[in-house]
Amino acid sequence: GGGAMAEGEGLVSVDYEVFGKVQGVFFRKYTQGEAKRLGLVGWVQNTSHGTVQGQIQGPTARVRELQEWLRKIGSPQSRISRAEFSNEKKITALEHKDFQILK
Repeated sequence: GGGAMAEGEGLVSVDYEVFGKVQGVFFRKYTQGEAKRLGLVGWVQNTSHGTVQGQIQGPTARVRELQEWLRKIGSPQSRISRAEFSNEKKITALEHKDFQILK
């Protein structure tokens, strides 16, 4: 344990990519809504190869919740085959102001 953060948990940043039927099913809109509900920041965008990718930042426990959501739930019409997470690191401050949908 290091410094005293609120409720003893620090902030993390993690990149994600979601595979399956995740384009054209409002996946980005729902991801943004879920992230905002959890108080997270970051971004989400469609890729040219049919996946959705982005970055999540916020308190560790909340980030874990969104990771679970990305892995199992997604938008109502989506069919997620898998979600991959990478570049996880502890951060001292959020690098985004809110959660954006990038074109």
